[in-house]
Amino acid sequence: MIEVEDLWRTYEMGGHALHALRGVNEVIEDGSHVAIMGPSGSGKSTLLNLLGCLDSPTRGQYKLAGQDVAELSGDALAEIRLHRIGFIFQSFHLVPRLTALQNVELPMIFAGLHPGERRERAEVALVSVDLADRAGHRPNELSGGQKQRVAIARATVMGPGLLLADEPTGNLDSRTGAQVLDLLGRLHDEGRTLVVVTHDPGVARRADRVLVLRDGEIVRRVSGDEVTDLGSLFSSVEDADKVSEQAVQKVGR
Repeated sequence: MIEVEDLWRTYEMGGHALHALRGVNEVIEDGSHVAIMGPSGSGKSTLLNLLGCLDSPTRGQYKLAGQDVAELSGDALAEIRLHRIGFIFQSFHLVPRLTALQNVELPMIFAGLHPGERRERAEVALVSVDLADRAGHRPNELSGGQKQRVAIARATVMGPGLLLADEPTGNLDSRTGAQVLDLLGRLHDEGRTLVVVTHDPGVARRADRVLVLRDGEIVRRVSGDEVTDLGSLFSSVEDADKVSEQAVQKVGR
C-alpha cells in the first residue's frame, strides 16, 4: 500500500521557492491501477519520482507497505528500487551498446545473480513480451514499441509488486501504444499495482482511478470511466475554482 500525507516538494530557483507539490494526500491500495493527469508543470512526474524513491519530499510522510521511507538508509532505498519497484519511461532508457537480452539482465547484475540465472530469467521475460526473436538486437535495431517492451521486460524481471510508468506511450503511434497498454493491463491483472502518468485520456480511461493535479495539488479524483477528454476533465476543475471564488466574493460583500 502507498500512503502519502501532506507531501511537499520544494525547489529553490534563483532565490525563490518553487513548490512542485503542495500538501498531497493519497492512499493507493495494493493491486490498484491509478492514472495521474494534469497540465504541464502540475507535478505529475515529481509525484511519481517520490513514489519511486528516486527523490525525497521536502516535508510530509510517504509510507510504502507501512514503512516510512524517510527512515530508510540509502542502501535500503536502493534495495526497494531494485526489488519492489519497476520503472517504465517514455524514452525507454535502454543502453544503446547492449542487446535486448543484456538490457533486461541489467537489474539482475546489480542484484548479484549468477550469470546463468540472469540469462534464463531474461529470456523468460522477453518471451513474456513477445520478443524472444529480438533478444540479440540492439536498441537501434528495434522499433519504438519493441524498445518499450524490452523496457517493460527489464522493469518486471525482478518481480516487483509496483510498476511506475511515466508517459509509457508518449513516443509511440496509437496502434503500438495500444499494444503496450494491453501488456501493462495484463501485468496489472496479475496482481501488480500500476501507477501511470499520462496526458492521454485513452490511457487514463483504462485506470480504476484518476488523480488530476494542478499547481502541485490533487484537485480532482475521478474513475477512469469518467474521463472523456482533457478539455472536460480540466475545465471542470477550473469551473469548480470559479464557483469557489464567486462564493468567497459573495461572503465578502
